[in-house]
Order: sequence, then C-alpha cells, then structure tokens
Amino acid sequence: MVRVVGDGIEQQVLSIKDALKMAEERELDLVEISPTADPPVCKITDYQKFLYHQKKKQKEIKAKTAKVVVKEIRFGPNTDDHDYNFKLKHAIKFLEDGSKVKAYVFFKGRSILFKEKGEVLLLRFANDLEEYGKVEQLPRLEGKRMILTLAPKKKI
Repeated sequence: MVRVVGDGIEQQVLSIKDALKMAEERELDLVEISPTADPPVCKITDYQKFLYHQKKKQKEIKAKTAKVVVKEIRFGPNTDDHDYNFKLKHAIKFLEDGSKVKAYVFFKGRSILFKEKGEVLLLRFANDLEEYGKVEQLPRLEGKRMILTLAPKKKI
C-alpha cells in the first residue's frame, strides 16, 4: 500500500498495482517521495521534471552556503614593529570582512633555531586580534612554518 499524491489528484491510499495503473492512465510516472513514511508516499509526475526540480533545489542550497575564504599573512622570525602593525591592520580588515586568517612565521635556513621568537610573535598577534577573531588553532610548527589560524567572531 502507498499514499498517492500529485497535481489534480485526490490524496489516497492505494495498492502499488493500482497506483502504477493510475500513473499510466495519465501517461506519467509514479515516483517514491518519502519511503520512510507509513504508508510510503508516491507522487504521480513526470520523472524528468522531478529530477530537474531536485537538481535546481540542490543548486539553490549550495549557493546559499557560506564560502570560507582563508587569507594568509606571512611573518619572518625577526619582523619589526612597523611591519607587524601593517600586517595587523590587514588581518583586522580580513576578519571584519568575515575571512579566516592564517598567520605563519616562515623560518629560513638557521633561523629555525629561534622557534620561540616565532611563537611569541604569533601569540602576540593572536592577543592583539582578540576582539576581532578567535583562535582556531594555536601556533604549531609544520616543517619550516609555525602556523596560527584565526576565525572571525560572529556579529551580534
């Protein structure tokens, strides 16, 4: 037994055989809409049209989802205050625009010996951006890079 629905069709519960016969008389297809319902719900419709509308709905849902943009900011282990402040202003703008910020300290050659300097720099950066974003990932060393990730704070 299935519940049959459709355009210009009175909602009713029929056997599958009768429902298929009804769809055939209208030169349409019997499409199962809700298999978990009791009894399952089937719709008498054109199957190609049904697929088209499903794809259209999926596209709309995909278009509405927010796209996450990640902006990168690169520091050296010995970045001076002027450069730091310049990059801080950019990070604030990125976070206000709703982008995530991935800040990293790149160690060249022997500068890897100054890991602590890089970590202190990134922690200071996170602290200065506290009111604009929250830390998603604390400073972590990956190869020659020490990476910190910040996400924008939700607007109220």
